[in-house]
Amino acid sequence: MGVINTTPDSFSDGGTLFRNEHLDPELAISRARDMVTAGASLLDIGGESTRPGAAPVSSQQELDRVLPLVERIAAELDVVISVDTSSPLLMTEAASLGAGMINDVRALQREGALQAARDTGLPVCLMHMQGDPGNMQANPEYSDVVADVGVFLEQRVNACEAAGISRDRLLLDPGFGFGKTVQHNLALLRGLPGLAHHGMPLLVGLSRKSLIGKLIGRDVDQRLAASLALGVLAVERGASIVRTHDVAETWDALAMCTALRSLQNNE
Repeated sequence: MGVINTTPDSFSDGGTLFRNEHLDPELAISRARDMVTAGASLLDIGGESTRPGAAPVSSQQELDRVLPLVERIAAELDVVISVDTSSPLLMTEAASLGAGMINDVRALQREGALQAARDTGLPVCLMHMQGDPGNMQANPEYSDVVADVGVFLEQRVNACEAAGISRDRLLLDPGFGFGKTVQHNLALLRGLPGLAHHGMPLLVGLSRKSLIGKLIGRDVDQRLAASLALGVLAVERGASIVRTHDVAETWDALAMCTALRSLQNNE
């Protein structure tokens, strides 16, 4: 899953996709095209920054950032478009323009989100986040992070089923970096097999995150190698989708996982 952010304060895309703090549509389409050529099966498009400390944006601003890009990519590229949003209105509008998936960091907890997601008929990824982007890294605490995340995700799955969204439409994301310390993130990575046992595909987002900087002191533009290592470790532990800013390199790394898994399955 390739990441395309339409926010001027995106932590890793800002210098590439933006000029004068506005999305350049041609650069974004070019990046999307390059990602698909490099092997992306999905493109995740977001218009609200959810990095730690990020401020919320208006619904209209999010619509204006995301919908034109969804429409163009749907018309020009053969790829599943995932819309990274918690907005019921954006879910509905993006689906009408050709989006193929909803990716919600708030796990459909906003008012009207469950109903909107249900009515689109699209697959939905439910993510765990403790708090919200503005305060999630203030002082995250868990009794057992793997168990607590698992309980939350199961509760959200149950809420989805009660609203008419069946389990076969759901994916789960443990939310690396969203209200977690370094140790919480490492424990989640180690505990991924337990979350995979819920029977729904796991999506992970570890690309260039602050976890890497805190562990090895690398700036954002120096985190590729560690991101690849984390992606491989996640897939080995049951992840089905890796969300990344570096599609070509991640595709190569995961191709090695696929080759090994194919060999094991044929023995």
